[in-house]
Amino acid sequence: MAAPLALALLAATGCESTPGARAKPTAVPSISVARVCAKPAAGPAKPPAGAVAIDPAVAGDLAAKTRSSPRNTTFWLRPGRHRLESDRYAQVIPKEGDRYLGAPGAVLDGRKKNQYAFGGTARNVTIRYLTVRGFVAPHDEGVVNHDSADGWVIEHATIRNNSGAGLMAGARQRVRASCLRDNGQYGMNAYKAEGRISGLVVEGNEIVGNNTGDWERRREGCGCTGGIKFWAVNGADIRGNWVHDNRGTGLWADTNNNDFRIENNVLEANDGAALIYETSYNAVIRKNTIRRNNWVEGRRYADRGDTFPYPAIYLSESGGEPRIRARTDKIEIYRNVLENNWSGITLWENADRFCNSPANTSSGDCTLLVKNTGRCAQPAIATAPLYADCRWKTQRVDIHKNRFVLDRSVVDCTGKCDRMAVLANYGTYPDWSPYQGERVAEAITRRQHNRWHDNVYLGPWKFVAHDPSRILDSWQWQSTPYQQDADSTFRARDGG
Repeated sequence: MAAPLALALLAATGCESTPGARAKPTAVPSISVARVCAKPAAGPAKPPAGAVAIDPAVAGDLAAKTRSSPRNTTFWLRPGRHRLESDRYAQVIPKEGDRYLGAPGAVLDGRKKNQYAFGGTARNVTIRYLTVRGFVAPHDEGVVNHDSADGWVIEHATIRNNSGAGLMAGARQRVRASCLRDNGQYGMNAYKAEGRISGLVVEGNEIVGNNTGDWERRREGCGCTGGIKFWAVNGADIRGNWVHDNRGTGLWADTNNNDFRIENNVLEANDGAALIYETSYNAVIRKNTIRRNNWVEGRRYADRGDTFPYPAIYLSESGGEPRIRARTDKIEIYRNVLENNWSGITLWENADRFCNSPANTSSGDCTLLVKNTGRCAQPAIATAPLYADCRWKTQRVDIHKNRFVLDRSVVDCTGKCDRMAVLANYGTYPDWSPYQGERVAEAITRRQHNRWHDNVYLGPWKFVAHDPSRILDSWQWQSTPYQQDADSTFRARDGG
């Protein structure tokens, strides 16, 4: 096992904002994560009984022996640098139930010639103790499990220095104790061209340094990067991972994801947000340590004069929906520690983004409540039930028992890095939209059951409500009409 990196976190106390009230401590987690990349676990030094040995001196030996062997075969890769044939499409196509084990020092090297390492649609393939590097998958494609086959298990693997995504995902995939490092676009791209991904587990991995291609700058607004990106995943457990120093967002769930549990992770020093949950539903985000995120992107936007509260946790058109089956019917964010990030948590809705709107960047997609996107048009969209169901709503978000710490001297900012927010824009587009004006801003702020309470704030926090121009102090935030953060504590001195 990899050596643990113990990250002990102490309980916080503070002064109640209500005069004379007794301070209440908020419990925070103690988290241990593994330095998987620095100290990967070693595979078997000898081949298991019945395994087929793969010779690194023979180019293409792994692919050839996979083709000639029956399904459910175990392959043991000897120590050394293994190669595929030179053709860029050369790859290993496993059969159902095949298992690939790397000996200590076994590396499958694409040599910047091959696009894919493991592909095909075979189910229940296992890859353990193997380093996969140097493959050049195209943009939005992946190197390992290129075709998003179901039931794969990736354990104690190192997938690094590849173009595109190091790893794709299928249904019931398990990724454990692996190093996803320095890949060109994503560490993992959880995307399946046909059907949805369900039952995904990502546990105990180190996800670091991905998006070396800096794709958000090359294609501004593409939304096409992250340590991990999730698309239309129904049921995911993301726990015990160390997600750090990625260029861009750490974890990004985008478009009709549902039923996520994101817990006991350490998310730190990512250039963008630690976590974005976008146009998605029903999640529990708990017991995570989230620190020093969004310094690069937050500062970049602030320097441009942008007043939007770019945060560490960003919920964009995402909320709880009881009509969609999940382990929870809300988004609950609790018992997390957020320390010295660029701002805290932002709940946002774009009033112009809904099914069938030209402003919907998830073009062609509709909410999980409306199967026929064409129904979201005048006149029906202006009345129930489509008025509610044609838009992704930030609703039923419960933020409690968290510890928010900000020392502006650590973040090196004088302003715009100290925000907690719930807001929307003024609806203007398209001209047939029933959501024009302040309708959405009023709804997200006051009528969609978004609630902060029982939190601890250390540092000079400000609060944004309704729209970017309404910047509040803690007393205004707690008062009518917002009435947020009941029973929370505030200590304004930087860093507590």
